[in-house]
Amino acid sequence: MKLHRVYIGAFTCVAFIAAGILAADAQPAGTAATTPPVYVPDISHANDPMPDGVFAWDHLMGSTNVPSDQQQAHFVFNFTNIAQKADLGLATNITSITNLTTVTNSSFWARLWGKQITPVETIARSTNVVTVTNSFAPAPVAIVNVHPSCGCTTAQLPPLPWIIAPGTNGQIPITVNIAGRPGTIYKYVDVSTDRGTKRINLSITILPPVVATLSDKDREAGLAAARIDRQAVFRNDCATCHVKPGEGKYGQALYNAVCAVCHEAEHRATMVPDLHTLKVYTNDDFWRTWITHGKPGSFMPAFSTTEGGPLSDMQIDSLVAYLNQAMPALVPPPAQ
Repeated sequence: MKLHRVYIGAFTCVAFIAAGILAADAQPAGTAATTPPVYVPDISHANDPMPDGVFAWDHLMGSTNVPSDQQQAHFVFNFTNIAQKADLGLATNITSITNLTTVTNSSFWARLWGKQITPVETIARSTNVVTVTNSFAPAPVAIVNVHPSCGCTTAQLPPLPWIIAPGTNGQIPITVNIAGRPGTIYKYVDVSTDRGTKRINLSITILPPVVATLSDKDREAGLAAARIDRQAVFRNDCATCHVKPGEGKYGQALYNAVCAVCHEAEHRATMVPDLHTLKVYTNDDFWRTWITHGKPGSFMPAFSTTEGGPLSDMQIDSLVAYLNQAMPALVPPPAQ
């Protein structure tokens, strides 16, 4: 009886141990957290042209019109990563060729008993290993660099390399500094990735300044006020056209804002000269004197802040530089 109990106890212990081992095998192997592999871009093809099927762009040519007093032009280019990576494998092809050749036996005994023909078997084997495409899978793409056409053009990107996950979207905002630039200008930005480079093109048209127009009634009211005080154009309602537009501006933008309203007006008053056709010699001193002090006894006000005008010395200097460049003297300097 005691021996029977011993056997039962041992069997029960073994059963519990076996159950524990089986339960352990049924649990997932390890509970440590795993991280996905880090994508390391291969930049050996970064300078190659980007093939189709990498990024789907909303557009690659951006065009915009901006006012002449605007300092910057802004663009946004959107794209989607549609790149795929081929899963390549090796295939081995073994080809066997059996060649049967008949040989005539012409030995002595063969001549005695008659010639015999014996087949000889030759086996040749050829092994070829080729690369085959098993499947395609979505793949990440890394933007590794951008190359603007000049220093006035910048692209706002996250830290590089910028990894674009498969199927996700991205944006590339671009800013172009156009301060003091006339006409239409063209810029570009080359976007380099580990799949090649794509060029984004920009076209910016700077619109001519909009010159304010006055009704005959408003013009007569302004002239009447200026006859009494030529600085009146910088106060009250007149300040809307002659002061506010020039705040924070310099050079050509400043000229378009505060000078063109009179000197470039479609119906320019007869007492307001055309600065493009002056019959006197002009230089830095000429422009600076007229801008700073104006002309007493006329409608030309003094623009310097020291004489009740709205312009700082730096703004006046920028106007002088612009006028010298844009409206050079048409007559020679006076004889010494």
